[in-house]
Amino acid sequence: MDAWWQEAWLTLQAEFADIGDAKQVTQMTVRLLMAAILGGILGFERESKGKAAGIRTHMLVALGAALFVLVPQMSGNQADAMSRVVQGVIAGIGFLGAGTIIKGKDEDAGHVKGLTTAAGLWMTAAIGVAAGLGRESTAVLSTLLALAVFSVMPRIVRAFEKDE
Repeated sequence: MDAWWQEAWLTLQAEFADIGDAKQVTQMTVRLLMAAILGGILGFERESKGKAAGIRTHMLVALGAALFVLVPQMSGNQADAMSRVVQGVIAGIGFLGAGTIIKGKDEDAGHVKGLTTAAGLWMTAAIGVAAGLGRESTAVLSTLLALAVFSVMPRIVRAFEKDE
């Protein structure tokens, strides 16, 4: 029985060999949490405005994007491999964003809905990539700028429309 436990423990250690030391675990945790939190901030803003893609969607997009770049980076992939990973994330989010865009029929023929949601998901993925690559300042600044676009710009547009 003792040999079975020893073998099970060795197998478990081998399965989790990608964890490395405490520094690497902390780095991985901070980057993933930052991506999720920043995505959640943008998602909260969208959800509070009654938009379809809310907190969970934005958190998952940012977290997924961070994970897609974090794993190859921690595996020691070179810049050309990371470039292909980032290109894949961008293309994948493009498909996700395309699913949020709805073109109106007949009476709303010229009206398209969901473009801001699609662009917001694309931005959230970019923020997740930044967090996953360890560019925390860039991720935070980008989140603040995206919040300004979501929150402040509609007020500015309304103010200009009233003046006309």
